[in-house]
Amino acid sequence: MKHDEFNQFCEALKSSTYVMQWGNSHVWKVGGKVYAIGFTLKGGTTAYTFKASNLNYEFLCNHDGYRPAPYFASRGMKWIQQTDTDGKLDEELKYYLSESYRIVSSALSKRKQATLGLPL
Repeated sequence: MKHDEFNQFCEALKSSTYVMQWGNSHVWKVGGKVYAIGFTLKGGTTAYTFKASNLNYEFLCNHDGYRPAPYFASRGMKWIQQTDTDGKLDEELKYYLSESYRIVSSALSKRKQATLGLPL
């Protein structure tokens, strides 16, 4: 998946906002909380980072093309980085991005969810 495709997918998720930060990273948020990050690794390849459920985190830690997200995982957070972005894992990435969005948005206060028009 390329950054343009990543950004189009995330933009389609309700009440998502975009900001370029942290050294030209494509950062997607819902309710001000990060749920996805796309960036370019040294060497020019792309990588995508997202929040994962406990079960998905344990599975993806040992799955080809994924690894615990540097910085996030080292701080005890359940974030995964997809490092194989040649296209064969695009459908999986869409699923995991949707799950990350769901996890983050469901943790928002009910008032914030209602303000954003998210299902309660």
